[in-house]
Amino acid sequence: MRLLERRSDWKIVLIDVPPDKIPPYAILSHTWGDDEVTFRDMPDGVDNKLGYEKLWFCANQVARDGLRYFWVDTCCIDKSSSAELQEAINSMFRWYANAVKCYVYLSDVSSASLESVDGSNRLPFESAFRRSRWFTRGWTLQELLAPATVEFFSKNGGRLGDKKSLERLICEITGIPKTALRGTPLYQYTANERFLWARKRNTSREEDWAYSLLGIFDVFMPLIYGEGKDRAVSRLRKEF
Repeated sequence: MRLLERRSDWKIVLIDVPPDKIPPYAILSHTWGDDEVTFRDMPDGVDNKLGYEKLWFCANQVARDGLRYFWVDTCCIDKSSSAELQEAINSMFRWYANAVKCYVYLSDVSSASLESVDGSNRLPFESAFRRSRWFTRGWTLQELLAPATVEFFSKNGGRLGDKKSLERLICEITGIPKTALRGTPLYQYTANERFLWARKRNTSREEDWAYSLLGIFDVFMPLIYGEGKDRAVSRLRKEF
């Protein structure tokens, strides 16, 4: 596993960590943009991409939380290696579950976009939060359910709340029951219930809709890009 380390000189470096020596770390959940920092950018010290703002957000937040290491999918996985990508996707749920903190960075929610007070007990950012693209992506389903601690932040870095304080909203948006958000083992829900949670979500590659559910069903299987969504879902069903 690779982690990003926030050094004392405030440099962000990528390090390899042996499986038996993984330190406490935070993990980022986000939606991809057009200018993300990649694995290949890290050795060159590229810091002029827009995606670097997310890295600095994480670096600042882990410092506040007394941590030193964090994980971001865009630059901690060498996606040019099919073997590494397959291992990462099959390990993703566990990586999120083992994180001390999960930071959800909502690039389309601003803590400054306030609504007028109307006595309805609506949160100031509620409308934007409900519309966030994060809730439509396939991969973010496991990123919501796997970690014990999930905190939500605006694109300005302002803390909006966590999985517990925003539980009502999250349940209404996703259709996921409170018990699942609170950590009830996912095997206690039927396959149809778990598929229903993902029904309105989408992925850039059609097979990823199925692959993003591997951890939800506690399944490990090879990735075959090009097989199509239906075949991938069929293989997934055969495994559980």
